[in-house]
Amino acid sequence: MSDVLDASPYDALLLLSFGGPEGPDDVVPFLENVTRGRGIPKERLKEVGQHYFLFGGVSPINDQNRALLHALRKDFAEHGLDLPVYWGNRNWAPYLTDTLRDMVRDGHRRVLVLATSAYASYSGCRQYRENLADALATLKEEGLELPAVDKLRHYFNHPGFVEPMVDGVLRSLADLPEDVRDGAHIAFCTHSIPTAAADTSGPVEAHGDGGAYVAQHLDVARLIADAVRERTGVDHPWQLVYQSRSGAPHIPWLEPDICDHLEERKAAGVPAVVMAPIGFVSDHMEVLYDLDTEATAKAEELGLPVRRSATVGDDPRFAAAVRELILERATAERGQDVTPCALGALGASHDLCPVGCCPARAPRPAAAGADSPYA
Repeated sequence: MSDVLDASPYDALLLLSFGGPEGPDDVVPFLENVTRGRGIPKERLKEVGQHYFLFGGVSPINDQNRALLHALRKDFAEHGLDLPVYWGNRNWAPYLTDTLRDMVRDGHRRVLVLATSAYASYSGCRQYRENLADALATLKEEGLELPAVDKLRHYFNHPGFVEPMVDGVLRSLADLPEDVRDGAHIAFCTHSIPTAAADTSGPVEAHGDGGAYVAQHLDVARLIADAVRERTGVDHPWQLVYQSRSGAPHIPWLEPDICDHLEERKAAGVPAVVMAPIGFVSDHMEVLYDLDTEATAKAEELGLPVRRSATVGDDPRFAAAVRELILERATAERGQDVTPCALGALGASHDLCPVGCCPARAPRPAAAGADSPYA
């Protein structure tokens, strides 16, 4: 490896995330940002905010992003990748528009974006692209020179994302009592979304029953289950399950819910369950409340031993994967041949989101895609 890795034509990386409150006074304003335009009364937001108030009004996601920023900068410095890393959020400080403005004023003109969502879906990809378009529109109104913005491809099946999760499941299995360990089932958990959104996730050719969202999660679950079998010699049954449902009850969402799944496993005589949150990059509120609090309480009520495996977080292997994804995309942008790194049956995802990918119910401009108004 050369002393200096070439990320050209890119001159900065933007870590783009969801954001979260960092104190009790932040909770309702944060939820107002999340639900803006939906007409949800403040009293209802206070009820929803109880999940955050249980943890002192603080979501762990911002601290986890700070840890990931540190891991990325450390990895880049150690490997000779001279690429500054910035951080902006969709719903809380530091806000995306403010960060992108700082990047422009610092002289950056070709920006790569790492979203803290590994899979294809409207909320996990296109909505971030819409946020980018909104931010660019604001900068244009302010008379600033707009940077070219590209988004790194989905990394759900990159080894640096999958392997830390394999280790997490192995640790959770080893932590179970020996008499239930070999019979334990694995519940691979991810965020539920409306079935209509799942069916239209990914490129048009992937649309259908569950779309790319479900297919990608199933591919990762198989990879982890196969790796666990190879390393333990035990074939643990598994299922993809869902959590964190919200919205009107009459709208169909992906099922089964994790708590319903635990009841079903207990009724079927399963001796233990490992909950593996493969749909989440870090241990943020959906993991801490929906799995560590709600689902764990349900398991205790059932008398079912459970363990929750770790998310990827700031694992050095994930930081290395981001570096590899940057160099892969930069090489392709320079017109040179590159072999994308991916595990499983689906192969590497697209670099540029095509037209019709993860459509919104009401069309809005989205940057960093084939339909971007800021190409």
